Amino acid sequence: MRVLVTGNQGYLGTVMVPELVRAGHEVTGLDSGFFAECVLGTAPAPPPQLRVDLRDVTVDQLAGFDAVVHLAALSNDPLGALTPRITYDINHTASVRLARLAKDAGVQRFLYASTCSVYGAAGSDLVTEDAPLRPLTPYAESKVRVEDDVAALADSGFTPVFLRNATAFGFSPRLRADIVLNNLVGYAVLTGEVKVLSDGTPWRPLVHARDIARAFAVCLTAPAPAVHCRAFNVGAETNNLTVAEIAQAVVAAVPGSRLVITGESGADPRSYRVDFAAARRELGFEASWDIPEGAAELAHEYTARGLTADGFFHRFTRLAHLTALKDAGVLDDDLRRSRIEA
Repeated sequence: MRVLVTGNQGYLGTVMVPELVRAGHEVTGLDSGFFAECVLGTAPAPPPQLRVDLRDVTVDQLAGFDAVVHLAALSNDPLGALTPRITYDINHTASVRLARLAKDAGVQRFLYASTCSVYGAAGSDLVTEDAPLRPLTPYAESKVRVEDDVAALADSGFTPVFLRNATAFGFSPRLRADIVLNNLVGYAVLTGEVKVLSDGTPWRPLVHARDIARAFAVCLTAPAPAVHCRAFNVGAETNNLTVAEIAQAVVAAVPGSRLVITGESGADPRSYRVDFAAARRELGFEASWDIPEGAAELAHEYTARGLTADGFFHRFTRLAHLTALKDAGVLDDDLRRSRIEA
């Protein structure tokens, strides 16, 4: 299958591409390159690449692909809160436009990276894909809007699938340090403290980046009736933990570290536990990584690859890195490059 992966030079895309290649697919990447150089250790071998802003994709660039795996987005809540207009422009408007163009180009399957954060303040009960969606941030709201608008495009020749990923964790050569487990482990390795700024009580569902990649690979080749216009939660119930419990796993993984819960940011309204049974039952997919394994992997990779404080707090933190690109004149106020190379 010929597959286009948008955002292939991001945290998830860098893990996704090798997984799809191992599964026998012919993969091309599409990325604006914001994070291409944000590599810890050795840069991964690149697939054939389209260097283009998501907002500028053309139907001709999508011709000949059997499927699109759409990962590209401004992908965290702090960034979305800082620039909600651009978040909606890229995450919602450009994503729906991409789906329409893909359909026009004859692409048959469109896999969209949604998020479990669409459930918002769902409390302690397990939520299924049929639960009410209560997005609390521009990032989560943009995901809900894309699901609604792309679902309206579905027909016998165009199968969208919405993968609602739990919060990702785990090592990727293009690291993200601003997601909860990756952040807590990095802070512990660099400072000896596992620092929690909230009160530690909110529930979070987590899933390893490699498990997300495996879920997408399953959905690429599943029979169309099994996935047509469906949403699937991606993760494992055992990885539904409070932030404090996640932090305790980090203390166990980083010798000599100690837990510090400051509570300085107050109570976090985003709290939800997720049911992942539908993907197991209907797709035969089950996430394999747990939190202790992921924390140990991260601690090892951070140490072995020489993670520095500068990299952790700047290069591998989305908001800090994009701000630096803007300050350097690489990006304008709309987060467009001054020049896009072919």
